[in-house]
Amino acid sequence: MSTHTQSPSGTDQSVAELLAELGIEAENSGAFDGSWIDTKGELLTAVNPSTGEPIASVRQASAADYDRVASASQEAFAVWRTWTAPSRGEVVRQLAEELRKYKEPLGRLVSLECGKVLSEGLGEVQEMIDMADLAVGMSRQLFGLTMHSERPQHRMYEQWHPLGPIGIITAFNFPVAVWAWNATVAAVAGDSMIWKPSEITPLTAIATTRIAQRVLERNDAPPIFNLIIGDRIEVGESMTKDRRLPLISATGSVAMGRRVGEVVASRLGRSLLELGGNNGLLVMDDADLDLALAGVLFGAVGTAGQRCTTTRRLFLHKNIAEEFKARLVKAYGSVRIGDALDPNTLMGPLVTAKAVDVMMDAIEAAKAQGGKVLYGGKRIDRPGNFVEPTLIEVPEQLPITCDETFAPILYILEFDDLDEVIALHNSVPQGLSSAIFTLNMRHAERFLAATGSDCGIANVNIGTSGAEIGGAFGGEKDTGGGREAGSDAWKLYMRRQTNTLNWGTELPLAQGVEFNL
Repeated sequence: MSTHTQSPSGTDQSVAELLAELGIEAENSGAFDGSWIDTKGELLTAVNPSTGEPIASVRQASAADYDRVASASQEAFAVWRTWTAPSRGEVVRQLAEELRKYKEPLGRLVSLECGKVLSEGLGEVQEMIDMADLAVGMSRQLFGLTMHSERPQHRMYEQWHPLGPIGIITAFNFPVAVWAWNATVAAVAGDSMIWKPSEITPLTAIATTRIAQRVLERNDAPPIFNLIIGDRIEVGESMTKDRRLPLISATGSVAMGRRVGEVVASRLGRSLLELGGNNGLLVMDDADLDLALAGVLFGAVGTAGQRCTTTRRLFLHKNIAEEFKARLVKAYGSVRIGDALDPNTLMGPLVTAKAVDVMMDAIEAAKAQGGKVLYGGKRIDRPGNFVEPTLIEVPEQLPITCDETFAPILYILEFDDLDEVIALHNSVPQGLSSAIFTLNMRHAERFLAATGSDCGIANVNIGTSGAEIGGAFGGEKDTGGGREAGSDAWKLYMRRQTNTLNWGTELPLAQGVEFNL
């Protein structure tokens, strides 16, 4: 069975120093608009999922608090959009330097609050740093196009302008990195923003906001990095309905995304949605099995199965299925489960006790539908929200395998025809990440072709999880269709303007239209 490690938890010294240095106390304000607002909503307590112990509390914001933050963000935008893009990039460059300074304690706070293992907590802060560095480069390349006009002595081109204050809604599993995907790009684009973090992980949001505000103050910049912590109805609905926010970027469940999309569309705003994933991985009989095993293990077990890119369905070619399943069961038995802050831990806890219940219900449903548990499937009897990573062999794609359960459950199916398995792979509602392990060029290209994987991300000989920030991140179908981070994702945070300039003495009309008195 998996190794269950025991180690001291609670707020270790470096985290305690971080909380103190950034002014995070036993009880904290849940709203920031350039200064911390005296919020008076219900008390929200952040809990360490490794122990079930409280860390600190936040006094949530009200709809009135939200309105104050939105007004401040609107005023900040009016100033920030007048800064040159390279000067905005310089502020973001300094943000990266400040995050480097706080990488270790902030990474520890991430692990403490959301339960991801220490290397992933540190990696998440590094992702913020990398994203800021990338955005600095973008600040010099917010380019438009020049087109040839059909009219003589006319020049036609396009340019991009700041969009406005934007709303950023993030999930618990990447409590700060997804904010950086949006915030750093939005900042160089000339936008201000309001961040609504998950109610499960408010402390990392407060710490990050304090770090960012220090940078703004040093540069006499307006308060563009604002924060609101509150419930879905009073604060979340206020944000999505607010016409002052031309873009809402939301990461979370499909149900949440549908609601956000409907409300924002009703006011003709823009939505950038990063929703559910039900990611499949194919292993061909010509694959490097050592490589495939490593890719499957991290993809399925990393972050305790609580990534949107987690590997949830494993398709094994019949020629290698028995060998690979045996190796996978052995590898699962070596996974070290324990406190997220223990550097030896490979899998930490699920984020809440409710998440454990959801996982157990999914396992029972899979068994009732014909699935067979090959490994795991149980709660771990110790303080905290610990479970065993679980392998379930299924005879075919079952109703439960078409759902996304945010937990370390991996469903295993066998196949013998590539075209048939690609069709099976694509038959679920979600379309985020996918992968194939093969040494055959034709198999790889077939998977990447227009008739191959229907996901926003398709990989060859790497797993479904762990995307780099240089590419645009996002997926299709129920995943929402959004794209964040690299490539040309910056265009979502700006408005395009087409310009035509007549430098001649005549006024010819397009399409040969004549209008002469």
